[in-house]
Amino acid sequence: MYSIIDGKKIAAQIKHEIAAEVLKIQNEGKNPPHLAAILVGNDGSSETYVANKAKDCEEVGFNFTLIRLAKDISEADLLKNISELNNNNDIDGFIVQLPLPDHISENNVIEAIDPSKDADGFHPVNMGRMVVGLPGYLPATPYGIVELVKRYQIQTSGKMCVVLGRSNIVGRPVSILLSQKGMDATVLVAHSRTQNLQDFTLRADIIIAALGSPSFVKAEMIKTGAVVIDVGTTRVSSPESKSGWKLVGDVDFVNVAPKCSYITPVPGGVGPMTRVSLLRNTLMAAKKRHY
Repeated sequence: MYSIIDGKKIAAQIKHEIAAEVLKIQNEGKNPPHLAAILVGNDGSSETYVANKAKDCEEVGFNFTLIRLAKDISEADLLKNISELNNNNDIDGFIVQLPLPDHISENNVIEAIDPSKDADGFHPVNMGRMVVGLPGYLPATPYGIVELVKRYQIQTSGKMCVVLGRSNIVGRPVSILLSQKGMDATVLVAHSRTQNLQDFTLRADIIIAALGSPSFVKAEMIKTGAVVIDVGTTRVSSPESKSGWKLVGDVDFVNVAPKCSYITPVPGGVGPMTRVSLLRNTLMAAKKRHY
């Protein structure tokens, strides 16, 4: 029988720990941590995500500021807004909600963020610090995945881990974190050009699916007893639900779960941990922990 890795439950525990730290900060006469978010345009998923971040901040006692910008804002004007946040001493950490409109370079935007305020952990300086094992702000989703693995006491040392997907946001960084000392997994990163993929996934003790391809991972691709962490969240139409859609992961949950020892659901697995990782990065920024 498989066990569910409950991201909601673990995120709630971590929020409780963060709230206690915020209380301590305020009892010392200091301001609570302050997270800001820049939202360009009004993409539905981004709106929901930012609203959830505001709610998270409220729950733990953080201040939260939302800066809304028009979809047709120029890249230069967006970079000015980022510069203002970099120089605003009241803001401890901030994020620019992705994706951005096509006329704006995500790389230019990420590089413009002060690494010491980079709550998402995407800046090349923070990425570089992660690669060489120096303290810095970790990308939120990989940070959340590693925390789930630790809190469920899932054995990683000497285990074979296959990461499906090589994005800079999830696949690449999580592969680095899992192979570092202390986690000690043997990691293989597979992607759209990997041949004979099933040969690798069938050997994996841990599979992290971060492809953005609904129900890609099938039961015949995993061995009995594997741990499966599903990062995918794709909206698919669903006549049964009120909204007319539902969220589906990269794993065919119904058929894969019975073969697993542990598995994350979608929703309620990795998603809540991504959001709580932003809070953790912001708390560390407020404490000037890394810079």
